[in-house]
Amino acid sequence: MDWNALATRVIDGEVATRDELLAVMGSGDDELLAVMNAAYLVRTHFHGKKVKVHVLQNAKSGMCPEDCSFCSQSVHHNSDIERYKMQEVDELVDAAKAAFEKGAVTYCMVTSTRGPTNREVDVVAEAARQIKEKYPLRLCASLGLLKDGQAERLKSSGVDRYNHNIETSERHFPNIVTTHQWAERVATVERAKAAGLEACCGGIMGMGEEDFDRVDLAIALRDIGVESVPVNFMDPRPGTPMGESARLTPNDCLRALAMFRFAHPRADVRIAGGREVSLGAMQSLALFAANSLFTDGYLTTPGATPSQDWLMIEQAGFVGALAEW
Repeated sequence: MDWNALATRVIDGEVATRDELLAVMGSGDDELLAVMNAAYLVRTHFHGKKVKVHVLQNAKSGMCPEDCSFCSQSVHHNSDIERYKMQEVDELVDAAKAAFEKGAVTYCMVTSTRGPTNREVDVVAEAARQIKEKYPLRLCASLGLLKDGQAERLKSSGVDRYNHNIETSERHFPNIVTTHQWAERVATVERAKAAGLEACCGGIMGMGEEDFDRVDLAIALRDIGVESVPVNFMDPRPGTPMGESARLTPNDCLRALAMFRFAHPRADVRIAGGREVSLGAMQSLALFAANSLFTDGYLTTPGATPSQDWLMIEQAGFVGALAEW
């Protein structure tokens, strides 16, 4: 395939077809640099050379009743993680200050739960109100399946974006989760969008899915109309049913990122959980497709420090986006 021609068509407004996205996933290692260069053309056309840095706050840990096979925060699994109830408003505001000082443009408050109680929504909403008064941060909340009125409450408090990953294709989802359905996740993302929130929605690569499942996930996200796509790479967690899974190779990770860039030229494509251990020394190449990353670790696992990430961004020839009022 002429990868640069594909990039040109995408830049001109054509939608990459399923067959084209499958071709990206099926490209050989000897084509990888050409694929990444084409993804880079799309990335720089729509996003320049800026990298948006995001920071996560685990606001409620290890308390989730769902049985997601990959997740160490499920009460169904025997994972050795810290467990605590919902943090208070002042803790969330203090963590936002730390995120801002690390250079983040977006701060995301996350809870381990099937869905939030109204009190938990109130805590996040009050924290959002105070954070917006003090720091020029964009705010994201990730609180599970939403009920009527909760998305509107978050929007009115100053939350900009709602994260709820659909994780994998509809076909593969029942192999990963049995306590809720793929359609329920999609409905929550649509509920958030209907309330005026941006949608942050992605998935995890490397959970036993096929290449076509990754493509079908990308197309489903495109159909929903998400503004932000976090791409996670399976980092097996001890004590979970997927604790012995093999990690993807760096080349497979890069192909997936390029595919998501072709499928979502205007969206933020973010290298997320597992990037450090899966991409290894090839991390900086990911920025040629992705325009965003999480720094300073994830919900229950450590990651690169902000100083390491800022150095990587600079040495790869990119620049950090700045938080603005």
